[in-house]
Amino acid sequence: MLRYGDKVAVALSGGKDSTSLLYIMKKIMEGHRSELLALTIDEGIEGYRSESIENAVKIAKDLTVPLSVKSYKDFFGLSLDEAMHVKSEKGLKATSCAVCGPLRRRAIDRAAEELGANVVATAHNLDDILQTFYINLYSGDIQRIAWLDPEFSSNSDNFASRRIKPAMEIYEQELAFFAYLNNLPLQSESCPYMNEGIRTEIRMNLNDLERKHPGIKYSTLKTVISIAKVLGKSEISPGKAAMRCVKCGAMSSGPICSVCGTLDILRVE
Repeated sequence: MLRYGDKVAVALSGGKDSTSLLYIMKKIMEGHRSELLALTIDEGIEGYRSESIENAVKIAKDLTVPLSVKSYKDFFGLSLDEAMHVKSEKGLKATSCAVCGPLRRRAIDRAAEELGANVVATAHNLDDILQTFYINLYSGDIQRIAWLDPEFSSNSDNFASRRIKPAMEIYEQELAFFAYLNNLPLQSESCPYMNEGIRTEIRMNLNDLERKHPGIKYSTLKTVISIAKVLGKSEISPGKAAMRCVKCGAMSSGPICSVCGTLDILRVE
C-alpha cells in the first residue's frame, strides 16, 4: 500500500483503531524516505469529541508525529450538532450518519490536501469493511461496494489523495487488545448518534455469527473483496461513472456530489 517517498496522513480520530494505526505506521515508516503526518477532524459533537481530540494530541506528541486538527466548522460553516438541529427542525429523515459520513470524508480530503499529503491512511478494520458492505448492499449502492476493493482506492484518480486501509484485515477486538497492551489512549465515550442507523444492528448480527462460527468474518471479507473487484471491472464501475460535481468540482457519481447535496438540504452556503 505504501510507495517510496509517500507523504502519508493518518486520519486520527483518537479512538483505539486510529491510535493503533498511527503507532504501527510510525514503526513501519522509520528509516524510510517517506513522511508521516496525522490529521484529526472535529465534527463538533458536544460531550464526545473533546476526549478523543485529547487522545489524538497525546499520541501524536508521544510519537513525535505532526498533527493538524480541523473541524466541520472550518470547512462547512457548521458543526454536526448544528446540522442535526437543522435536520430536526426541517423534519428530515436522513440519519445522522448519512449526514456526517460525506462531510467527514470531504473534510479528511481537504485537510490532507492542506498538508500536502498524497496518501490518506484510515483505520477501517475488518468489522468496519463488512458493516459498510452490508449497508451498501441493503441500500442498493452498488458503486460504493466497488470502492471496497483496496486496489481501486489505492490507484483511482477519483480521489484527491490515494486511500489506503492498512488495518482492513484485522478484527476490531484485536485492535482494541493491541491498543490496551501498548498502553495507547482509549476513548471511554461513544458517539451519541451511533445507534440511529442500521450499522449497529449489522455489527451485532456479525458478532453473533462470529461467536457461533469463528472465522466467518474473515472468509466473508475475502468474498466482499472479490465482489468489489468484479464490480470495479463492470459497466457500473465507479471509475467509469465518475464525473465532476457542478457545484464544487469534486469527483462524484452524479451531477451534484453527496456533500453539496447534504449542504443544500441544510441550506448552508
